[in-house]
Amino acid sequence: MSYFSPRSYVRTWKRTFLTSGAVVIFLLLTGLVSYSRFFGAVDTQAVPAEFVIQPGTSIQEAAQLVAASGVTRSSWALRVALLKDSERADIRGGGYSIGKNMDVWTLAKVLTDPPAIAFVTFPPGIRKEQIGAILADELNWSAAQEKEWITVATNPDPNFVEGVYYPDTYLIPSDQSPTQIAARMRGRFTDVFAPYAKEAQRQNIPWVKVLTLASIVDREASKDDKALVAGILWNRLENGMRLQADATLQYAKGTEGNWWPQPTSADKYVNSPFNTYKHAGLPPHPINNPSLSSINAVLHPVTTDCIFYLHDNDHQIHCSLTYAGQVRNVDRYLR
Repeated sequence: MSYFSPRSYVRTWKRTFLTSGAVVIFLLLTGLVSYSRFFGAVDTQAVPAEFVIQPGTSIQEAAQLVAASGVTRSSWALRVALLKDSERADIRGGGYSIGKNMDVWTLAKVLTDPPAIAFVTFPPGIRKEQIGAILADELNWSAAQEKEWITVATNPDPNFVEGVYYPDTYLIPSDQSPTQIAARMRGRFTDVFAPYAKEAQRQNIPWVKVLTLASIVDREASKDDKALVAGILWNRLENGMRLQADATLQYAKGTEGNWWPQPTSADKYVNSPFNTYKHAGLPPHPINNPSLSSINAVLHPVTTDCIFYLHDNDHQIHCSLTYAGQVRNVDRYLR
């Protein structure tokens, strides 16, 4: 015969409750410790420092790099936070101010915001308005800053409104002014092209003339025929002919949204000093910021008797000594 004891029941219940409570507290403490270890700051007294992430770095790679630097303990935890805050597969390249005093959520917020110092790439052959648009996009410029770039920062000398903003990849602080960036790009141009400026001086060619012709070559030529196009354009200049370069019409007609429009027959009569169908010689200044290869082509052109040229649909060049030969080439390759 069993006997039910209320006291025994109470003691059993108390033991169960205390045991369960201890387990819960243990789990909570373990969870807090684990959370602090993986998601918390490494050192709340630390000071942030600049951390550079290269362009094209994925979120997983960025998390591993940050963890490897000791800024956070867990690349997994940071990756979780980054994926929560970002829909992108990578993080924008640039310099970020991060430190051991930040938990992973703060780190993720900083790393998914625009970088304090941004990698900005400018391809060759673009005009200053296009450079301004790239800067505005990468550095979150206002419309006033972009206008300052176009109207003030890039107008220190009427001869060099274009042509001296070296196409390259720069690491630019987001708080740097348009004037400071323009001066920096001109300085980079001067450093890189110093030997070419000396060569132009040796050949007794004004540097602005080299830059202006190179900017036309950059738009007119294909990758492998710049020296030939340069030789043909030099022939035209030396013979007192008009350059008749479509690229200059594009510069004259370009507007926001389409800076290099396809020229039409009517454009050849546009009243612009950049219209080389209407005016002999070179335009007033370069029409873009040319590549090193285009400047080298102008200084070292192919010797040729050709006066006319065209590119077929496969971008192969065909030149001729006479206008009649140019007409035949048009019939053969473009019709």
